[in-house]
Order: sequence, then structure tokens, then C-alpha cells
Amino acid sequence: MQGSANLNIMIKAARKAGRALVKDFREVENLQVSMKGAGDFVSRADTAAEDILRQELRGARPTYGWLGEETGGEDGDDPTRRWIVDPLDGTTNFLHGLPHWAVSIALEHKGEIVSAVVFDAAKDELYFAEKGAGAWMNDRRLRVSSRSRMIEAIFATGVPFAAKRTLPATLQDLARLMPNCAGVRRWGAASLDLAYVAAGRYDGYWERELHAWDIAAGLLLVREAGGFVGPIHEGRNPLDHGELLVANEAIYDQFAKVIRAT
Repeated sequence: MQGSANLNIMIKAARKAGRALVKDFREVENLQVSMKGAGDFVSRADTAAEDILRQELRGARPTYGWLGEETGGEDGDDPTRRWIVDPLDGTTNFLHGLPHWAVSIALEHKGEIVSAVVFDAAKDELYFAEKGAGAWMNDRRLRVSSRSRMIEAIFATGVPFAAKRTLPATLQDLARLMPNCAGVRRWGAASLDLAYVAAGRYDGYWERELHAWDIAAGLLLVREAGGFVGPIHEGRNPLDHGELLVANEAIYDQFAKVIRAT
């Protein structure tokens, strides 16, 4: 796929931040004897990765706004465009030496996500999409799964850290869903859960208590791979309310009915 100038800027930034994180990831294992030491190290790695993204993205497009997990939001001279970034989605996995984390970058234009990159640096899987141009992983065009029977489908979800408010609802979801599907996975990186739906590895995904930087890029990947995206509570915008459910077209309505029953 021949991407736009903005997409190429995003890919370059994600790869640069990802390379730095891979180097840091190799050091984490040596720090496991002291969780505080490891935690402090990962916090520095997270911040350093966001600094790289800021340098690359705002250096190339200084007028765009910014929303990042570590540095928060900043308005730009161009009020119609904004970068939405998570420099290290899956921080807890990273801290524990689990190679399931990603760099996530989205470009928002007039309230709509138009370009997306999710880089799984540990596996060298680069997911990217542009509105109307499809979704890709490295050089492979992505398509959501074609499974139409819930009992054969695998779903993913997440339970955010200290999620006291939404944990009861998620447990109710699981009680209804698990007898009617092939399994539920919980890997702890929302951007990759969405990328895996786009790639057909998962058939659907839902989660509550998220932030825009967790899901902005992944939402476009799913849509451009032919998937359906919606809120858990109808009428809500997933980016604004931090809740969503996604699936392929064939099982979306069945899946939504189960999750929305809570």
C-alpha cells in the first residue's frame, strides 16, 4: 500500500519508538529482582518513547494538536487535526517481561480517525490503515474473520487496572458469553486486541473504562478490515466514553445483544 505523507511520518515514528522500547525490554528481565526498580525503569522507557513520538510527529506537523497518555492534551494551531498516541500500550506486560505490547498512533481530522498505526515491535508486526484504503499488517491486506457462529468464535476483553466500577459488569458479560463461544482471551493491550480482530485472529472484542489513546488507532484498523464498531451503551461515541464492542459483520448483532444485556 502506498500511504500518504502523514501515514509515512506515523510509521517512521512508531518504528523509531518501537526500536527504543525493544532495547529497554531486553533490560527489564534483569530488573525483576526489584519490582520498584523495574517499575521505575519502565516508567522512564514509556516517557522516553512518547518523547520520540513527539519529536517525530510534532516535528513534522507542528500545527497539529496532541493527546498522549504521558503528556496529556495540547491544542495546535490547526484545530482540525490531532495526534492521539499511546507510546507503550501494555505497560504491565512490558514490566513483567511479556512480549505483548505496542506503540499506537492515530491521526484525528475533524473528530474522525483517518490514519492509524499500531506497531508490535517485539514481534515486528506493523499494523496500519487509512480511511478508505484498507488495513494492513506489514505487506498483507487485513480482513476480519468470516465466522458466523458464536459457538466457534473467540473473543477478547480487558479489565483495566483497579476497575472497581466496571468489574461487576465485565463478570456478568463473561458469565453470559463464555457458555456460548469458543473462548475469551485477556492479554492486556487494547490496541493489539483491536489489531487482532482486524487480522481475523479474534472474532470480536469488548471493553469498558478505556481512553482515546487506547483505542483510536485500533478502531480504524477494524473498520478498514471490514469489521463493525459500536458502543456498549447505544448512542455513545467509543472515543468519548471509553467503551466499545467490535466484531465481524456476521456475529456483531449476536455479540452486541449478549454484551448489552448487562
